[in-house]
Amino acid sequence: MSSDICKNLNEIRSEIDDNIQLVAVSKTKPVEAIKEAYDCGQRDFGENKVQEMRDKYPVLPSDIRWHLIGHLQRNKVKYIAPYVHLIHSVDNLKLLREINKQALKNKRIIPVLLQIKIAQEDTKYGMSFEEAEELLHSSELDELPNIKISGLMGMATNTPDAAQRKKEFHSLKLFFDKLKKQFPDFTYLSMGMSGDYPLAIEEGSNMIRVGSKIFGERKYT
Repeated sequence: MSSDICKNLNEIRSEIDDNIQLVAVSKTKPVEAIKEAYDCGQRDFGENKVQEMRDKYPVLPSDIRWHLIGHLQRNKVKYIAPYVHLIHSVDNLKLLREINKQALKNKRIIPVLLQIKIAQEDTKYGMSFEEAEELLHSSELDELPNIKISGLMGMATNTPDAAQRKKEFHSLKLFFDKLKKQFPDFTYLSMGMSGDYPLAIEEGSNMIRVGSKIFGERKYT
């Protein structure tokens, strides 16, 4: 295992302001690597898959704040509802209903972000701006007291064209600012990953999801 994890974390922290939350994306990474980041002061970790989060949660320190950043199926919500800190990837009302139901069972209010599709890629999930506004103004939300919509998440197109990514991040920031005037609980704008977080921060992101820049490149089996 690399002893560079702490060095990498400190480098990233030195580049970003205190008001920007760093989520260390630990998907596919072993418990030992997460523990090394934890020992270096990192508390927020992001996982893509519910099963992986379930496996790691009981064997790591209880004060870790777990972020579910990948696509979430409704039938998996119950497994993370007791402890998940923030769900970044909510893209429909049915999923919100299920999160509310499981949060109620666990006597919790679960914070979530609405995932907005800003990328020009069919493989990316998310709502359009119009769908998100419709959902936020829906009377059905009043019946979901155990969720708290705390902001937005988006992923830019995976392209070397920085101008395009900048434009996509900018569009999401404008939308976030518009909604924040109507919904004061909006706190987080989660955008930016290892390859583009400086650009995302320039455009107003206050939460970044960084994996390979901390833990090194992923090895998929």
